[in-house]
Amino acid sequence: MRVDLFDFDLPPELIALRPVRPRDAARMLVVRGADAPFEDRGVLDLPQLLEPGDVMVFNDTRVIPAQLEGRRGEARIGATLHKRVDLRRWQAFIRNAKRVREGDVLEFPADVSAIAEKRHEDGSFTLAFEGGEPVEVLLERAGRMPLPPYIAGKRETDEQDRKDYQTIFAREEGAVAAPTASLHFTQRLLDALDERGVIRTTLTLHVGAGTFLPVKAGDTADHRMHAEFGRIDAETAQLLNETRAKGGRIIAAGTTALRLLESAADEDGIIHPFEGDTAIFITPGYRFRGVDGLMTNFHLPKSTLFMLVSALMGLDRMQAAYAHAIAQGYRFYSYGDSSLLLP
Repeated sequence: MRVDLFDFDLPPELIALRPVRPRDAARMLVVRGADAPFEDRGVLDLPQLLEPGDVMVFNDTRVIPAQLEGRRGEARIGATLHKRVDLRRWQAFIRNAKRVREGDVLEFPADVSAIAEKRHEDGSFTLAFEGGEPVEVLLERAGRMPLPPYIAGKRETDEQDRKDYQTIFAREEGAVAAPTASLHFTQRLLDALDERGVIRTTLTLHVGAGTFLPVKAGDTADHRMHAEFGRIDAETAQLLNETRAKGGRIIAAGTTALRLLESAADEDGIIHPFEGDTAIFITPGYRFRGVDGLMTNFHLPKSTLFMLVSALMGLDRMQAAYAHAIAQGYRFYSYGDSSLLLP
């Protein structure tokens, strides 16, 4: 499909630079199938919008401070880690990469350094961190939270972002972007879901910085997704399959959870344990097998994530939903409001 079909105009003042407080006070647009009217609700309404026996699937990845600012000699460079290679190596996007050659040593604050081992076809590098300390310790010392470009380009990252850009479920370190649908969840909202009889479970998908890369191709068929590592254990897969067998729905909290569920589901909708990379790219025409609904924030024009929600609900339906959200002043992107999509 033509990528320009997924374009829309967004007033810049609707880009949220900070989350609302408390987190569960965000608005939520409910989009159902066919011609059902849009519903302007709040995130706290979520329990009443789901049914007892439904299961919500959350991503328990934890964002690491993966944004580094440093030098190669006299040249200033930036590095955004996006995928772990092994214990000491990460693949990274480099700002000012033309000044970096294979074998160069990149110097970062707090005595942190890395060797630019290998340049990849997409322009990224494999960085090998020097020394004996765990890379996670080095990043805590020298790194910043990797806020999306549409936020970082408008204000400085600060200590508050270390709390704001982390979900209540964050446990498994390795993401360089937050699974932002889950940023809205608080303990009182989880308690309300439990009281409603909604089941909760988690999986792990380490979100990479590639999620923010623009689609440069003119046609979706020519776009290549970056791979991300994910894991669904056998116990979780069994719970999800049993939920479906009893008539419950699988509701993904965020596109990251949805992408991994779809990667793990077979043609009959059975979800299998999964551990490995996924580069699944979902566009209109895709037949969903692993989910029955999605809670997600509002996404960028011409992004792979707007293509994904258009595949779930229909392109015309999502264009109308986003036009409604803009007209009603919903806040967009990572720190913005939410939507609940129920085909």
